[in-house]
Amino acid sequence: MSFTRQLSEMSASELNDAIDDTNFPQAHILSRGRNNSVCSTSSTSGTSSLADRVPTAQPEEAIPQPQGTPSEEVAPLGTGNQRPRLILKTNGSSPDSDGTQPKTPMTPRTSTTPGHEKCTFHHDLELDHKPPTREALLPDMARSYRLLLGGLGENPDRQGLIKTPERAAKAMLYFTKGYDQSLEDVLNGAVFDEDHDEMVVVKDIEMFSMCEHHLVPFYGKVSIGYLPCNKILGLSKLARIVEIFSRRLQVQERLTKQIAVAVTQAVQPAGVAVVVEGVHMCMVMRGVQKINSKTVTSTMLGVFRDDPKTREEFLNLVNSK
Repeated sequence: MSFTRQLSEMSASELNDAIDDTNFPQAHILSRGRNNSVCSTSSTSGTSSLADRVPTAQPEEAIPQPQGTPSEEVAPLGTGNQRPRLILKTNGSSPDSDGTQPKTPMTPRTSTTPGHEKCTFHHDLELDHKPPTREALLPDMARSYRLLLGGLGENPDRQGLIKTPERAAKAMLYFTKGYDQSLEDVLNGAVFDEDHDEMVVVKDIEMFSMCEHHLVPFYGKVSIGYLPCNKILGLSKLARIVEIFSRRLQVQERLTKQIAVAVTQAVQPAGVAVVVEGVHMCMVMRGVQKINSKTVTSTMLGVFRDDPKTREEFLNLVNSK
């Protein structure tokens, strides 16, 4: 199972638990200056980098590490101009698989669910059943929209609605095209080695998504910042990462977390910060009908979480006109 799929199966709380910040100095140490830190090339707490994150068949406690081994040694602060990388905890185990059968994660539907015995695409928490091509869904989706029009009391055969079911089905597939995109495909090798350790910020990235609770749109803007650790990402790829996860049925809180974790996976920076500001039509068109309300969510990982000065610098850049 690819790492991208593993991320998509995590809930927001599980993603929070997966972030390992034990290899980061405390805020009072970081406040001495960014150039005093080092990029750690080895883990200090039995963790692995995102690029090397491969689950093993044995639990971690089965492989004890005696204290004082070279794997626990890290260069002290002030000996270089690099930062410790942001890494994720590994759970140390993986489901049994001989590599010939598709893995079945714990999603709402699995291959053991009645009616899904022959399904092979149970890999995404947000897409429990995936056909060979999503276009294969069009006939069934069009029929469903036709039934919906009839249920509203409309005549699906009148001139203005004859092709509406098919158009609506195609539109829904476009609104959710992020299900067909993976991080590896979008990055397309646009990760570059560069001796740059200052903050990179791309702000006000336009975002359109679909609320999974009411199937109505929410839209807004996304600002992303990260502190490189010898690797930088093509700037347009940040916007494409936003597209991957926004073009799905979403809630804004999860969207924010997924973008941050994807950037972490891509370049293994010292920290990532994401702020999303959205307008939700489920609040504007229905319910409380508060047309001027906006929802702001943020995710801070690594030094952005640990160092108040770094976090403040990012927020000032994001809020500046």
